[in-house]
Amino acid sequence: MQQDLSRKQRGSNNRKKAVVKVARAHARVADTRRDWQHKLSTEIIRDNQAVYVEDLCVAGLGRTRLAKSVHDAGWSKFVGMLEYKATRHGRTFARVDRFFPSTRMCSDCRRINDKMALNLRSWTCPCGATHDRDVNAAINVLAAGRAESLNACGAQIRPAPVPAPRREAGIRPDAACSTRSVEGISVLQGGEIVKATGPTTRAPSTSTSRRTVGARPGHWPGASWRNNRS
Repeated sequence: MQQDLSRKQRGSNNRKKAVVKVARAHARVADTRRDWQHKLSTEIIRDNQAVYVEDLCVAGLGRTRLAKSVHDAGWSKFVGMLEYKATRHGRTFARVDRFFPSTRMCSDCRRINDKMALNLRSWTCPCGATHDRDVNAAINVLAAGRAESLNACGAQIRPAPVPAPRREAGIRPDAACSTRSVEGISVLQGGEIVKATGPTTRAPSTSTSRRTVGARPGHWPGASWRNNRS
């Protein structure tokens, strides 16, 4: 149909009819591709709890001799369907980095071999294992996706509490205050930290006695802060 359209004279009625035929053919192909993508993505999401895909550079592949096959597959739209359907059904979805050597890595010994031609569909690792190119890549992508998911779940989101330095423990460190302490509150007396363990006590009154003012909970190691009011 595209060839017939190129042979028609510009501005003629036959060319207009050929344009409509080509548009209908493209729409039919797009609908068929979309229908296949929806059916396959729904089947994958329903049958699996976690789906991991390899993030390919579709724009780069589109500039090679495989451009027609890459664009005809509609990889980006298919991955987008997997992602939003996984979110809808509560499944785990993740992308593996495009530079991950999924094809060259042996799924048995984890050895990364040299680059291989695209027409090589099966290869043998020096460890003695024979792999199918696509099956081996799928196994490596699955392992990498699981590893990234475990790292994301086990990572520490908030840093651990760190005791504040002495110079930051008080609002007015130079102010002379009474040395009255409460149970569990550390008191600075003569350059030493004294922790009150009994009920409300009164420390010896000296000219060098000071108490931390406005200290926040957790700034002094081992201090137990409670609000005792009588």
